[in-house]
Amino acid sequence: MKKIILTSVLMIMILGVFGQGKTLYDFKATTLDGSPFNLSSLKGKKVLVVNTASKCGLTPQYEILQKLYDTYKDRNFVIVGFPANNFASQEPGTNSEIQEFCKKNYGVTFPMMSKISVKGNDIDPLYKWLTLKTLNGVVDAEVQWNFQKFMIDEQGKLVGFLTPKELPNSEKIISWIEGKKN
Repeated sequence: MKKIILTSVLMIMILGVFGQGKTLYDFKATTLDGSPFNLSSLKGKKVLVVNTASKCGLTPQYEILQKLYDTYKDRNFVIVGFPANNFASQEPGTNSEIQEFCKKNYGVTFPMMSKISVKGNDIDPLYKWLTLKTLNGVVDAEVQWNFQKFMIDEQGKLVGFLTPKELPNSEKIISWIEGKKN
């Protein structure tokens, strides 16, 4: 009996160390204007996490993301953008330059966080969790390029992702937001 209890305690500790028990709500970020943003404030909402860039061929997805946000923001849905300069230096601007670009060119009103790294040795802890199955318990999903999309359910758990070229208004995302089966 002691062996079973010891094994159970050890397994719980191992899962805790590797983070499978974590959710989106265990992470914090900083907005483009420097304010702290606790992701636990999004409890009860479906969250689309997107790494963004201002000088990318996929940058026009900001317009689609904003339309998606406008359509569903009153239905417990939010988009959170994370600018990153990991791909061909396509997000070279400062946080204030990124904020101005997003508002001026695409009218972005969904939450935008300060620039982070989404891969490599300096990967942000949130993106480490999003991209490693050993941490999120769902899937390995290395960020391939700008505008990769991660779907988080109302309990803060990763449920899936879309590659960068898949549009934010895809049937997969719309069905997920609306609670339809694919």
